[in-house]
Amino acid sequence: MYGIALSALGMLGSLPVALSIDGYGPISDNAGGIAEMRGLPAQIRDKTDALDAAGNTTAAIGKGFAIGSACLVGLALFGAFITRVGGTSVDILQPVQFAGLLVGAMLPYAFSAMTMKAVGEAAQEMIAFIVKDFKRGEELQKKGLKYDPDYDGCISISTEASLKRMVAPGALVLGSPLVAGFLFGPMAVAGLLAGAIVSGVQVAISASNTGGAWDNAKKQVEKQRSAHRAKAASAGIDLAAYKIEYAGYEENSEEPRAIHLRVWVEEEALLREMHVAAVVGDTVGDPLKDTSGPAINILIKLSAITSLVFGGYIKAHHPWGPK
Repeated sequence: MYGIALSALGMLGSLPVALSIDGYGPISDNAGGIAEMRGLPAQIRDKTDALDAAGNTTAAIGKGFAIGSACLVGLALFGAFITRVGGTSVDILQPVQFAGLLVGAMLPYAFSAMTMKAVGEAAQEMIAFIVKDFKRGEELQKKGLKYDPDYDGCISISTEASLKRMVAPGALVLGSPLVAGFLFGPMAVAGLLAGAIVSGVQVAISASNTGGAWDNAKKQVEKQRSAHRAKAASAGIDLAAYKIEYAGYEENSEEPRAIHLRVWVEEEALLREMHVAAVVGDTVGDPLKDTSGPAINILIKLSAITSLVFGGYIKAHHPWGPK
C-alpha cells in the first residue's frame, strides 16, 4: 500500500504537464469562437478547428493522467479504510460484499447519467433564454435602438445549473457509502468502493476518448463541407440555385444538365446529413468528455475519503456491530 501511495504521488507529480495539454484544446476552441463572432474569414476558423481537434486528443491524454492518479489515490484510501475497520480483504464469495461490489460498479453509470442530464437541461434553459433575448434585440433594432446581447444572463444560467443540478450527483457520491455502511456494515462499503474504483476507471477512460472522438468527427465533417463549398465557389456555382433548378427535373432524369446538377446537389445533401449526425454525436460527446468523464475521478476519491472518515463510526454502529 505504501508503494501504491508513492505511485499516486508520482502520477500527481505530472500535474503541470497534464494541465498544459488539457488547457490547449479549450484555448483553441475559444479562439475559433471569437474568430466566428468577429466575422473573420472561414480560413481562420479552419485553422482553429484543426488546433482544437489536436487539443481534444491531447486533452484525452491529460485526462488519462488524472484518471490514473484517481485510481491510485482511491486504492490507497481503500486500503486505509480496510485497515480502519479491521478487515483484511474483500471476499466476493460473501453475499454482502458481492452485493456492495455490484452497487459500486453501478455508481459511475448512474453518476454519469445524472451529470449529463443536468448539462442537457441547463443547455435547453440557455437556448430558451438566447431565443428570447434575440427576439428582444430584433424589437430594439426595429425601433432604431442599440442592442447589446445579455451575456450575463447566459453566465448566470450556467453558474446556477452548475450549483443546483450537481446537488443530486453529490448526494449520490456522499450518501452511497454511508447508507451501505449504516445498513449493511463496513464490508458492504468495502465491496462498494472496490466496484466503484474498477468500474469508474473504465467509464472515465471511455468517456474521455469517446467524447473527443465525437468532437473530432464533427470537425472532420465540417472541414469536408467547407472544402466542398469552396470548390463550388471557385467553379462559380451557386449551390442554393442549383438545388432549386434540380427540383424542376424529374427524379433520376438522364438529361445532361440534370446529371450535372445532381452531382453537386446530392453531395451537398449527403454532407448536410453527415453534419447533422455529427452535431448530434457532439452534443453527447461534449458533456461526456468535459463533465461526466472528469467527474468520475471525484466520485472515486470522494466516496473513498468519505468511507475512511466514517469508517470507525460505521464499524461501531451498524446493525450487526458491537453493542
